[in-house]
Amino acid sequence: MYDEMDFQAEAESRLRNLMWTVSGDYALDTKPDVESYERSKYISLYDAVKQGAFARFYDKNEFALYLVKKVYCGADEGSLTELAQLCVDAASWKLVAAERPGVPELRKRAFSDLLEYSFNRMSATLPGRIKIALLKQYLYGDEGGGKQVWESVQAIRRLENGAACRTSADYRTEAELDNIRSSTASSETGNIREVVTTSDIIRTVDALCNSLIDRSFERKHGGLNQVLSVTLEDLKEFDWSDFLKEEISEDVLEQYFNQMNQAVSSLNEEPDERHKQPKKAKHRVVVIDEEAARKMYSYMELNFGRSYLSEQEQKQKNLRLCRGAHIDCSLYYTDGILENPVLSNAQYVNARRYAEKNRVHFRNNHHLILRNVEQLGDELRRSLNRRSEPERQAAYAGTIVPGRLWQVGRKETPGRLFEKNLRRNNSEFAVDILIDASESQRDRQSEVALQAYILAEALSINKIPLQITGFCTFWDYTVLQRFRGYDDPREANRKLQNLVGSSNNRDGLAIRAVGDSLLQRQEEGKILIILSDGRPNDIIVNRPNSRNPRTYCGDYAVQDTAYEVRKLRSQGVCVLGVFTGLEKDLAAEKRIFGKDFTYIRSTSGFARVVTRYLRRLLEEDGANF
Repeated sequence: MYDEMDFQAEAESRLRNLMWTVSGDYALDTKPDVESYERSKYISLYDAVKQGAFARFYDKNEFALYLVKKVYCGADEGSLTELAQLCVDAASWKLVAAERPGVPELRKRAFSDLLEYSFNRMSATLPGRIKIALLKQYLYGDEGGGKQVWESVQAIRRLENGAACRTSADYRTEAELDNIRSSTASSETGNIREVVTTSDIIRTVDALCNSLIDRSFERKHGGLNQVLSVTLEDLKEFDWSDFLKEEISEDVLEQYFNQMNQAVSSLNEEPDERHKQPKKAKHRVVVIDEEAARKMYSYMELNFGRSYLSEQEQKQKNLRLCRGAHIDCSLYYTDGILENPVLSNAQYVNARRYAEKNRVHFRNNHHLILRNVEQLGDELRRSLNRRSEPERQAAYAGTIVPGRLWQVGRKETPGRLFEKNLRRNNSEFAVDILIDASESQRDRQSEVALQAYILAEALSINKIPLQITGFCTFWDYTVLQRFRGYDDPREANRKLQNLVGSSNNRDGLAIRAVGDSLLQRQEEGKILIILSDGRPNDIIVNRPNSRNPRTYCGDYAVQDTAYEVRKLRSQGVCVLGVFTGLEKDLAAEKRIFGKDFTYIRSTSGFARVVTRYLRRLLEEDGANF
């Protein structure tokens, strides 16, 4: 009997043969869109034609590599792919239509079906609305209904903005539509120039993405040259697992590259919907009953103190942040067992003993603390003052400088006789300090606490919003102990004396969680300082009735931590790694933090090193903000 499997096999064979015939390359290995063939054979057939045409006339690997690099630099994958699809189609279809007269009719049928089946999805995004206008204009022309369709696109945009009048966003959409028409060539009349190289398509997509999707991209990450300068080594170090639609294979980068290569030549690709589909399971699923979960949570309270979040807030953060490499993990937010204990158990007594040891270290270094706080506070104050003071510069207009008037009549070309004030970048900023509080830091915890206290005091006297968090991982939980919150008074800095190192450290999840709170701050400048030994290490004990996340160590942990650091930087956060470990782990630290890290052989230099970093950010005219 002819079943669904036979139908899919026949459809795949037909689509591959069409793609090979158009491209002339029978070694071309791409995946035909068999799933949508039953819904609309015209969409699938046209995609096969377009894949073959693009592979024949352009360098599809060069284009896909650019898209991968753009995503690596922080571009939104879904919007970038949709724009790329529009430009690939505009650049390819006219070329293949010159050889195959049936292509224009096939294109019209595909566009008609695409509008019927995907109109709601496309109308939900700005690139999708531009796609609707382009499809309709091709089908009906300016006089055949295209203008009415364009008016419907404007109406959707007005409804989205809650306005009854034409908005600036409508003008922006129309301008981008004209840009695609003129830049990517291939108008049906042939009056607009055609894109003749892959580089032309890349430049068009990059310009559209920067002007339409993320207008701050060039300021944050640089222009097209900076994107193309990303090396294969950089791409290989990146964790692409969260971007993949299917189960991860050995070569994750190659898998994502092929996925992107496939996506850009398919007008039927629906990035918003594909992310709604559950991925194949990457972990063994363990169902934990309510009683076991309560016991685990109760044990966390006994050992680390009560959480300052409600149960609902805790669940929301876990659902939002514990994903990807940390899907089987949980976060636990606390002020520490000494601040909010459940009862006076052995763990509480032990924490008090270590805290007293830290207090003794503080008392023995009382004068050192005062001297360093005063010195570092003054350095930051001078930097802040210079940041707010206007800079005077010679100019051809402004306030006249009498001492330069002698040049008039004596010099053939008088110099600049005026001065004007240039206002420096005076944006505010917030600082987060994240401290590795795992067992590996136990031997130096008193010195780490003291140095963090000196830095906190220097920032506090200058009224700079600051949060200090220590982290460690115990069982399935990554514990985030808050020593000082952004809005806490200066006296809260003393809580650093409660720093105690214990258990393991899942750096990537801790960085993600702290970065999430920092990104919610209203200050334009955001700085994250991370003190660690360069060895993310969470060896999971195979414990019954728990989720037992994947062992987190070695290259896997380093790559994940590096991914979280790069992700924050792509969102405008300045991240500095302060390395306190052994020289043999220095290479891992470089992979995690790139150029923005510093190696201190003794934690006694922590406060001064971080202060120098902050001064550099402040005095470089706010370039990093």
